[in-house]
Amino acid sequence: MPTAAVVQAGSIPFDAGASVDKAIRLMREARDNGAEIAVFPEAFIGGYPKGSTFGATVGLRTDDGRRQYERYSSGAISLDGPEVERLAEAASELNLFVVIGIIERLGNTLYCTALMLDPGSGIAGAHRKLMPTGSERLVWGFGDGSTLDTMDTPLGRVGSVICWENYMPLLRQAMYAKGVELYCAPTVDDRPTWPATMTHIALEGRTHVLSACQFITKDSYPADHPFEADLPYGNTAIRGGSIIIAPSGEVLAGPVYDEETILYADIDPAAKTRSHLDFDVVGHYSRPDVFELTVHSEPRSSVSFD
Repeated sequence: MPTAAVVQAGSIPFDAGASVDKAIRLMREARDNGAEIAVFPEAFIGGYPKGSTFGATVGLRTDDGRRQYERYSSGAISLDGPEVERLAEAASELNLFVVIGIIERLGNTLYCTALMLDPGSGIAGAHRKLMPTGSERLVWGFGDGSTLDTMDTPLGRVGSVICWENYMPLLRQAMYAKGVELYCAPTVDDRPTWPATMTHIALEGRTHVLSACQFITKDSYPADHPFEADLPYGNTAIRGGSIIIAPSGEVLAGPVYDEETILYADIDPAAKTRSHLDFDVVGHYSRPDVFELTVHSEPRSSVSFD
C-alpha cells in the first residue's frame, strides 16, 4: 500500500527562503521513508503570526502595528515566485506529491493558501482559505469558490481544507462532491478538541484525513515579535497535534504534541469503497429531494473590464 506523510514542524517565521529550505529537507526525509505524498501545516511558508494584534483596536491603528504588517507581508510569496518554483522542482526531483500551507501575496492582499504540487506538472491547485478566523481577517483576504482545487495522485484524489474552514458544513459537502479521497487539513489548531473534528470528517466523508499542525516555540520568532497575550502552553506557541485517520474513523498515526516529527501511514484506497456500503453523504444518503447545495466556482473580482 502507498504511504502518506504528515509533517509536524515549525516554519521560520517571516523568512520564506529559510522556510523553503526546511520544507525541502523535510520533503526529502519523507520520501526517503517511502512517502508518496507529504502534507505540511498551515502557513508553513511565511509563518503564522501567533500572538500579534498588529496594533489594531476598534477605530484605531498604530504605526508599530503597520510596521509589524510590513514585516509579515515581506515574508509572503507569490505563486509565480522563486520560492514556489523551488518547491515544485524539489517535488519533481523526489517524485513526491506535496500539500503545503503558504502565505500568498496577490497584489496588495495576503491569502492563507494551501498549495498543491504535482511532481509531473507543478502547481496542481492553490486553495485560498475562504474564511479567515477572527483577527486573521485583518491580515488575510478571503478566497472564493474558484480555488476549491483537488488533484489526482497515486493514493487517490487529494483536496485541502484549511483549519477552521473544516467547521463549515457546506464547504465539506462541496469537497466530498468533488470526490476527495485524501482530505488534507493543514491547521494551527492545537487544541485537544481537534482530533475529534478530524475523526468526524473521516467518518462523514468516508475519506482518509491527513491533518498537519506546526510545532513551534516562542524562541523561533524574532526577539521583537510581540506576543500580546499569554499563551496557553507557556513557551510553546503552537504545540502540534497532527493526525492521520482512516475512512472508518480508525486513527492510523498521532496525534503527537510538543515535538517536531513526521507521521506516516499506509493508505488503503479500497477502504473508502468499503466504507460507502452504508453511507455516502453526496450519494445514497444525501436526499437531494430535500436538500441541495449550489457552489459558485467562478473567480470573483472586485473590478471587471469590458
